[in-house]
Amino acid sequence: MHNEERGMDQINPDGGRAARTFSAIRTTDLVTQISRQMTDAIVTGRLKPGERVTELQLSKEFGTSRAPVREAARLLENQGLIVSSPRRGFFVRKLTGDEMRDIYDLRICLELHAAGIAVDRMSESEVTALEKQVERLHELADAGSIEDQIFADFTFHRMLCEASGNKRLMKVYNELAAEMSIGITLIGKLYDDPHRIAETHEPIVAAARRRDREDLFEALRYHIGVAQDHVVSLFRNLERE
Repeated sequence: MHNEERGMDQINPDGGRAARTFSAIRTTDLVTQISRQMTDAIVTGRLKPGERVTELQLSKEFGTSRAPVREAARLLENQGLIVSSPRRGFFVRKLTGDEMRDIYDLRICLELHAAGIAVDRMSESEVTALEKQVERLHELADAGSIEDQIFADFTFHRMLCEASGNKRLMKVYNELAAEMSIGITLIGKLYDDPHRIAETHEPIVAAARRRDREDLFEALRYHIGVAQDHVVSLFRNLERE
């Protein structure tokens, strides 16, 4: 592994070494590379909940201007990992393990209710669209595009909920989306093989195709439950640290 991928120490003027949180970026896709390193720093606890994310300091560590750092921070803000405060800058979002557990409990309730409605009313084209979305997840796994795959994962679940036709449910689901996106963003850390993310959606689609309500419920409970256990455990570990 190259030094720039591992993260290096800086030499202080007195000859000592100062620990660095990030490594210099040497690719043309600056925003993607910066956002990946920042996400990794957040989920591993090197950037703590509530910690300020300083554009100037990060730009020095990454070896870039402040503009791509700011754009990456905005991207992570959209994903719910970072929050911005007027005239103060960006901060790592603070959520506890208990809060993430509650968020996922509500998510499971919403998606199961939506799926229970959708299984009887969804059209063939809607089922086909879900199948194509799983194919898209595999394509993104092949391309190594983790960020896009995570977004496509969330899109799959939103499509399933939309198939219920319940606009009030979708309003609540969309309001929960910002907080859910934190857990969803962390799912990339759950599987070593990105194709596993896609594969875990296949039983859901298969049950929807058969219009099998019980199998659909079981597949959703397992799929979201595994994510919940992982994300809650990760947040509680960060709290202890």
